[in-house]
Parts: sequence; C-alpha cells; structure tokens
Amino acid sequence: MERRQFITLLTAAGTSAVAQRALGRTAGFSSEGTFPSVGGKTQANLELVRYPQKTDLILLADRPPQLETPLRYFQSDLTSNDAFFVRWHLSGIPTTVDSRTFRLEVSGHVNKSLSLSLHELKSRFKQVSLVALAQCAGNSRSLFEPRVPGGQWGNGAMGNARWTGVRLKDVLDEAEVKAGAVQVGLRGLDVPPTPTTPLFQKSLQIDHARDGEVMIAYEMNDAPLPMLNGFPLRLVVPGWFATYWVKSLSSITVLDQPPKTFWMDKAYRIADNPEGNEDPQHLAAATVPVSAMPIHSIFVRPEPGEQLRAGTSYTVQGVANDGGSGLRRVEVSTDGGQTWSDATLGTDMGNYSWRRWQLQRTPRAKGTFNLMVRATAGDGQTQRTSQWNRSGYQRDIIEHLVVVVA
Repeated sequence: MERRQFITLLTAAGTSAVAQRALGRTAGFSSEGTFPSVGGKTQANLELVRYPQKTDLILLADRPPQLETPLRYFQSDLTSNDAFFVRWHLSGIPTTVDSRTFRLEVSGHVNKSLSLSLHELKSRFKQVSLVALAQCAGNSRSLFEPRVPGGQWGNGAMGNARWTGVRLKDVLDEAEVKAGAVQVGLRGLDVPPTPTTPLFQKSLQIDHARDGEVMIAYEMNDAPLPMLNGFPLRLVVPGWFATYWVKSLSSITVLDQPPKTFWMDKAYRIADNPEGNEDPQHLAAATVPVSAMPIHSIFVRPEPGEQLRAGTSYTVQGVANDGGSGLRRVEVSTDGGQTWSDATLGTDMGNYSWRRWQLQRTPRAKGTFNLMVRATAGDGQTQRTSQWNRSGYQRDIIEHLVVVVA
C-alpha cells in the first residue's frame, strides 16, 4: 500500500472561507480539482464544508474536525464513507501515515510484546466483518433542554457501516496475556496541542476486550478507512458509544490495574443511577463512564423544513438502534402521541446495526402536526418521555418532529 497523506483544511471561525494546504503527494484522492472550494453553503442555517475524502457535511468545529452527517444520507442501510460523521478530540490529528512503516504496538502485562505491520495484521490473523453503528455519545445534544455545553450535534453524529478487520481477542491471545490482567488501554496517533493537554486514551475491561466481538478494523464498507475516520486502523466496539472506537489505533497496552486517565475518569461520564438522569439544580454526586447505547430512534424524512402536501401520500422514514439486543418494534404517532401505528422495519443487518423503518401516510388536512417516534428493543427497553444530564449524553428520549402540511 502506498503512503497515505492527508490534506488539512482550516476553516476560519465565523467565516465561510476555507484554506487548503497540501501536505505532499496524496494517495486515494487528488489535490487538484477533486474538492471544489468550500463556503457559503447552508442547510437549516448550518454551514456545510467539504474535507478530503468527504462530501458536504455540517461544520461544528474545525480544530479538531467535528463534522455532522445531513439526514438525507441515512436513507440507506449503510452510511457511505464520504458522508460518515467525523469527531476528533485533539487538534493534533494524524495528517500522514506511511503504511509501509506503520506498526501497531501491543505491550504491557503480556508474555510477548508485538509490533505488527499492516501486512502482518492482515495475513496472520483471521479476517472478520460486522455491520455496526458508530455513534457519538453526544449525538442529539442540541435537543436537550435546558441546553448543555459541548458540541451542539443534531441527530447526525452517527453512521452505520460494515467493518472488516481482525478480532482484538486474537491479537491479545498472540501476545499471551498474563494472569491478573484487568483492562486494556487504547491509544491512537492523535497528539495533544500542548504538554498539559491529556492524551486521548480509553480502556476496556479485559473480558470485554476478549469477547470476540471487539475488532481492530482496517476496512470500512469494503474500502480502506478514510483518514478522518481513523486510517489505517480503528477499534470497533459493537454496541458501545464511539468514544471507545479509538481512531488511528497505534497502541494496545494490557494493564494489571485500572489506568488513571482524564478521558475515563473525568470525561464521558453520566449519573450513576438506572436512568442516567440528573436535575439541573441537583447534579449527581456519583458518575460512571458512558458505555452501551440505549434504544433510540430518529426521523430521517421529513427533513427539518420539508413541507408536505395535503392529499399526497408520503413515506415517513427513520432509523432506530439499541446497544445489541436488536430491534423489536418502532411506532409512529402523527397526532402528538394520542394514537400510535407500527412502522414497517427494514433489513435486519444484525443486532449492532441500526435498522431503517418507514410508515406510509396521506395527510388529509392542511396545518401543523407533531410527529413522534418510539422504538422498543429486543430486551424490552423502550424510549422515555423525559431526560436530562449535564453533558447531553446518550439521548434516548421519544423524538418529536413538527411538520407543515400545505
């Protein structure tokens, strides 16, 4: 595989100007003419930008890149690589990776440390594939009331893809994990902007890391990972929020005691109670890390601002997911929750995939209507009517959508 390099786009805050700087010869895309100049485009008053290997996405932040997927790209079972959302935590994201010299380091509480090239990873371990939803824990944060700080994501901080790679378990077995191991630490190639900024490091319990489902992925939808989505390797933790899906994975450390890291001990935590709920005036004293995704469903069509016609048939569409028990049912209300109808479920691509749903309706009268959607998981979990936490994490509330029929 040739050396892969990345073009950095710096989007000036508060303006539509985009500066491009080529970092040498690129492979996988051309720096001449592949990406037209960006700026001035809006969708629902949000700025759209185009980064390398990406189509027009909603800009939340440019350092580090935070790019949201417009809802129209969720009208298929798999989210295309160029439309897949982007979320980095540190501004020092990798801009060049030489696949010939790259090594995945495995060390720590093991009998045999490993330094694996991409070729060795692909040739020495069994290849596996899985369809799974990657979702930011802060997806839909902008919908929390009262509002909370953080990236004001709409419903587009997620994407469904077919991931191909090797089992983390197989790599750990090759390294011969010692007795007494408790966790596995994970780190990527992104670096902090200052010496005092903590490294982005996550960890999994050893039994979870060795469950046979956690994957080290090198392909996404049957193609190499895009640079912005973690080339050359990305951890895939099916059913769990994407904060654990470490991008540009470069280091795996087996630990005989839990690590003390900012990104596990301080960040990405939620109230330690069954609902994960808090009162804005009385924040929870105890918190735990976010982990598995709860049941959730959203509308994909109508899109915000889309107008329907009285007497004209229309297909209401959306997607729903949970953390791994599968989807049992999706119900839609077109009268603000007074009555509910079962939606038709789309292709079942596995318990870790989202599932598309649709409901055909013909509005009879003009006016403004409140649509609602709720999903029920295979384990009986369903969406709730109220929710709030200080960080705007793991939204699982019944979604509302106001539509205008003309």
